[in-house]
Amino acid sequence: MPAEHDRDRPRSAPNGSAPATGTAARSAAGTVAAGAREVLREAILRGEYLPGERLVEAQLMARLAASRFNVRAALQDLSAEGLVEMQRNRGALVRKVSLPEAVEITEVRMVVEGLVAARAAERVDTARADELEEIRVLMRRAVEAGEYRTYSDLNQRLHALIGDIAGHRTADRIVETLRGQLVRHQFMLSLLPGRPQVSLPQHERIIAAIRDRDPGAAEAAMREHIASVIEALRSIDYLGGTA
Repeated sequence: MPAEHDRDRPRSAPNGSAPATGTAARSAAGTVAAGAREVLREAILRGEYLPGERLVEAQLMARLAASRFNVRAALQDLSAEGLVEMQRNRGALVRKVSLPEAVEITEVRMVVEGLVAARAAERVDTARADELEEIRVLMRRAVEAGEYRTYSDLNQRLHALIGDIAGHRTADRIVETLRGQLVRHQFMLSLLPGRPQVSLPQHERIIAAIRDRDPGAAEAAMREHIASVIEALRSIDYLGGTA
């Protein structure tokens, strides 16, 4: 008969490895759910799923190589972020954001990103200042060449760099969530005639203020830029844009 301490010892897995503990199993499940959430978020942000489109669990399970439990956890998380809407008897859909709501979201962005720009001006070092200048030069070249997709990509790179310089994690989370809800409207803005020519000098003023290490000017320049985004959104509404 085995000794008491032998009965209490954890049994080995069939391959001889130690069995996963409850904590390790939960950690592994959490990692899978988080990975599924990130892949799905990026797909929504890239426009692979349109506003109002159903997110079918069986299809997501195949695409994400995840269990139904992990897919549902990902959908619940994205619902909390405002990217997904859960409807009774219909399941999950990519959430539609109306133009009036898009304006409200952008008003919040104006405040938070103004704070981020000010903090970036306080923390910027020489290497990051040079990187900002490099982006500014590339943005101007893109506008002059009519390469507006390149300009849009550089715009995203600029805002991400400013956030990275600022190092304000709470603001980063807020801004990421707010921007995610505005994907469709950002695409509509990119189609407005002359929009890059308007936003380029605004971005240049933001960059100059951060490189000059002037927090007040950086915040004012960022708020001015996002205020113009709000006006552009309102012009879409005036011209008959729909949500």
